[in-house]
Formats: sequence, structure tokens, C-alpha cells
Amino acid sequence: MERASKLIRGLRLPSETITAEELVCRAWAGAVGKKIADHTRAARMVRTRLIVEVEDRIWQRQLFALSRQILANLEKQIGAGVVDDLEFRIVALVRRGPQRAAAPTATGEDDGDFIPDPVLRGIYKAARMKAQA
Repeated sequence: MERASKLIRGLRLPSETITAEELVCRAWAGAVGKKIADHTRAARMVRTRLIVEVEDRIWQRQLFALSRQILANLEKQIGAGVVDDLEFRIVALVRRGPQRAAAPTATGEDDGDFIPDPVLRGIYKAARMKAQA
């Protein structure tokens, strides 16, 4: 049974319908799996090279080592000749997690005043004074 992407490419639809870049970017998660897809993002195509954004240097190195396997998986998903090379670029990816509290306003209040625990507040203020000295 052929994948839907191969069937779509075989239809010879007008180029405005689905671009190769859109097809590859949507096939990325299926080619690499959920865990890798959570830490990466297929950004764009430059000719036959797929630019992939990664979280940090560790992910960049690991994925570079797996690039042949990833290319084989992409070829299974979308067909041969669409992606010939992968480039992994380090970009701070936006992660949806707990949001930080709003920053204190510039009213002259001390940052340590927002720490509810008095012991931790004292440790914080002492460490900050030592660092500023």
C-alpha cells in the first residue's frame, strides 16, 4: 500500500496545491518519531536540502549521526529525490511549559522582597550583595 504523499505526488497537481517543502515539513514527525520531533522542527527546504532546527548542540550532533537513517525514512514517506541532504541548525525552540511569573515593576522594590520564605530571602540578599561587592 502506497503512502498518501506518494499518491499526491503522482497526481501531478498544480504546484500551488502542495509544495515539496510543505510535504517534507509535514512528514518530518512521522520520519523521525515523536521524541525527536518534540526537540526539532523541519523549518524549510533549500533546493533538496532540508533545514532542521534543533534545541542544542547535543541534539545537532546526535541527529547528524542519524542523518542517513532519517533520509531513508523520509524517502519511504515522501519518495526519492525530494530530500538529498539534512542540515541541523541550533535554534532556541519555543516550548510550551510552565509560564514564569511576571517581572516585578520598577518601583524601587528589591527583587528579594518577592521571595515569601524569610530564610531563603535572607540567603538570596546576602548572595546578591556578595556578588555585587
